[in-house]
Amino acid sequence: MNDKHHASHSISVFFPCFNEQENVRLTVEKALGVLEKLDMDFEVIIIDDGSSDGTGQIADELADRDGRIKVVHHDVNLGYGAALQSGFAAASKDLVFYTDGDGQFDIGEMPPLLPLLEQYDIVSCYRLNRRDPLIRKINGWCWTKLVCLLFGMKIRDIDCAFKLYKRKIFEGLSLSSKGALIDTEVLARASRKGYRITQRGVHHYPRAAGLQTGANIRVILRAFRELFQLYGKIRSGV
Repeated sequence: MNDKHHASHSISVFFPCFNEQENVRLTVEKALGVLEKLDMDFEVIIIDDGSSDGTGQIADELADRDGRIKVVHHDVNLGYGAALQSGFAAASKDLVFYTDGDGQFDIGEMPPLLPLLEQYDIVSCYRLNRRDPLIRKINGWCWTKLVCLLFGMKIRDIDCAFKLYKRKIFEGLSLSSKGALIDTEVLARASRKGYRITQRGVHHYPRAAGLQTGANIRVILRAFRELFQLYGKIRSGV
């Protein structure tokens, strides 16, 4: 990749975090190592979604030491969609990239995606070898098929937390999802507005520490409720 080709661009990289005290420091340090090699202006944003452990404190310490790091705190846990919405809102650079703060992806796989934004507006990645329990993989496959059927999309892995966007798409996008539906809402609304989406595979690694919250029945039920509300809104042009 020709780094100088991207000199005119800047990038915001953010991580939604909920109780990730074992992971957040390493995730941010890896991101800085990757971003410093690019010829781009950048910022790193940590979204602390009401963590009850030391995540918020560690995030503040990192930001105090490095002016390129920002932190957004939620007083209480608002959900994954709310965390992503805060990240999109806080991002100030030309491009926006996010991945989860749990270390299951390698941010070193982000730079090769940058040239794709010369032709596309969004790069939505899919997990090449998803390292999750079988039930999560089955649920994820069924969910992706359902939302693609409802919204007329051809996305391989809708909830893969490794996505790169041109920030301009969020300026005209009114997002309402506070939970797990957020990825579906962004892609469905963006594709309806004519933004171009491409897909690439990325590697997925086992979670080293902390607990997953996505398979929680409350999270799943909320996602289905929001899904049908979103379907109604988009069909009626809202």
